Amino acid sequence: MSQHRSNNEVARLFGLIVGVVAIATLYFAQAVLVPLALALFLSLILTPLVKRLEKIHLPRVPAVLLVVFLAMASAVSLTVVITNQLLDVTAGLPTYRTNIEKKLTFLHDGRSAGVGRAITALSEVLDDAGRMVQVPSRPQRPKNSRIAESVTSQEPVDVRVVTPPVTSIESVLSFLSSFAVAIVVLVFTIFILLRAEDLRGRFVRLVGHHHVTAMTQAMDEASQRISKYLLLQVAVNLSYGVIIGAGLRLIGLPNALLWGAIAAVFRFLPYIGPPLGALLPILFSLAVFDGWHGTLMVLALFTVVETVAANLVEPVLYGANTGISSLAILAAAVFWTVLWGPVGLVLSTPLTVCLVVLGRYVPQLEFLHVVLGDEPVLTPAMHFYQRLLASDLSEAREVVDEALKKASLLEVYDSVVVPALSLLQQHRQQDDVDETFAGVVVQNARDVVEELNEEYAGPAGGAPDERHEFAANRETGLPAVVCVASRTHADETIGIMLAQVLERKGRSAECLPLRSHSETVAQLVELRPEVVVVSALQPSSLMQARRLASEIRVRMGKSTVIVGLWNFTGAIDSVWSRFGMETRQSIVTSLTAAVERTAMLSTPPQTSAKPHAMTSR
Repeated sequence: MSQHRSNNEVARLFGLIVGVVAIATLYFAQAVLVPLALALFLSLILTPLVKRLEKIHLPRVPAVLLVVFLAMASAVSLTVVITNQLLDVTAGLPTYRTNIEKKLTFLHDGRSAGVGRAITALSEVLDDAGRMVQVPSRPQRPKNSRIAESVTSQEPVDVRVVTPPVTSIESVLSFLSSFAVAIVVLVFTIFILLRAEDLRGRFVRLVGHHHVTAMTQAMDEASQRISKYLLLQVAVNLSYGVIIGAGLRLIGLPNALLWGAIAAVFRFLPYIGPPLGALLPILFSLAVFDGWHGTLMVLALFTVVETVAANLVEPVLYGANTGISSLAILAAAVFWTVLWGPVGLVLSTPLTVCLVVLGRYVPQLEFLHVVLGDEPVLTPAMHFYQRLLASDLSEAREVVDEALKKASLLEVYDSVVVPALSLLQQHRQQDDVDETFAGVVVQNARDVVEELNEEYAGPAGGAPDERHEFAANRETGLPAVVCVASRTHADETIGIMLAQVLERKGRSAECLPLRSHSETVAQLVELRPEVVVVSALQPSSLMQARRLASEIRVRMGKSTVIVGLWNFTGAIDSVWSRFGMETRQSIVTSLTAAVERTAMLSTPPQTSAKPHAMTSR
């Protein structure tokens, strides 16, 4: 045990070291990895277009070059248009100074000094932006001006930190650096599009023959998810920009094309993109319109369109294409932005999709799928059991109610409640849960079951009611089916569930409280039921269930005995050999099978009688 624990600790330490090294590599090698990542995701966007051209018998090389050329031409044209529009806006800002001063005066009167300073700063920003298009003339200062000022000035000197202007050489170097990155991304994109199959084959060969299936599935799923997500994102954001531009044009805001394009581009940034895309046109509307009506209309336009896009359009179109939870998208955006800056923010969602898919197919990375994915990590049975452990009966009932929307009561008992009690049985045997706490959990489950019996009005499920029904014993009015617990209160609870379902189907049934085997058999002799169901939740000792069933058969030869080994997952042949091959037809492993078996054993009633009340305690 200690050796196994030591191996686990070494494996965890090794995994931590690998994770730290991977993150450090992503950070320090971003000069190479960022262009490669951009090229990879651009190729995913352009690949469907290349394949369509190939379908019309255009060779791969011309198809790739044509698609890349069209994409470059569209990007350059859009950049030129946006730049020209932005210069027009900047040049026209000084003409709107009167509107700005009116709004500043209105807002500053009667307001706090903080509001006044904020609006004044906004005015200065707009004014400075207007002067950017003018070439400032440098005033000629007289010689020894510092000495003269220091002698003659009687007032304190206002000291400001001024950033030195960017020189022409620095501007050229910055442009050349950005241009070089763009060229590298372009070359990578063309190469990936031309040699996609060869690169995929080399990567599969690199991971080894033993992992070919998993990596092939992971690559296919990741490429399909990301490609579809990126294409839909491009379509949604372009449509968003067109609608915003058209709306601003109708409102009367100048340069509506510019603002629509900016809104579309900024929307590729998760979370912060839409507010940033709306900020500039809203500020510009303050300068353009005389009153507040136009600005409010611009604000309303952005609010309505973004609300519809984010809450109606995107959930329908994207669906499960990403497979990432909302919280994971936010955390991924922060993580990738810290590593790679603005480019990391843009690529955060596609990169995280790759990690989630790897977590699905690579066992060592399963934690990524659990932490980042949007799929439920707990089965309904596990969720129900966890809520029972916490004594949160309201949420436990919600789990059952959610399952009842898709299945009958009997099916929910078999798929949710019984497996949850079986988990409790396992933890009990492993000493993870003591007997006292296990009793509390069983009682919680019983409370939910009895509440369901009182309130649930849907179908019970199981065998049809028309052909086979159990009525009360014609002579005594006692129940025709009696469930007895083999060993624990969990066995008794499942017996109550079976009796509930049979009662709902018009069959007289009862579950006896948990007692010793001798007391149970004595009470069965008094009741003389037609069918006795021995309830034994697995994993549990089969010996007690077999002994109780044998005692019942000896004392009640006319009654049919059914042994319910609930949630049994082992080899049923071994159970038959222990109980006797002659009893193989009387052993069931689910409540559904028990209901069907009792229906096969039942005889049509001759007279009707009032069903006996079910005992649950």
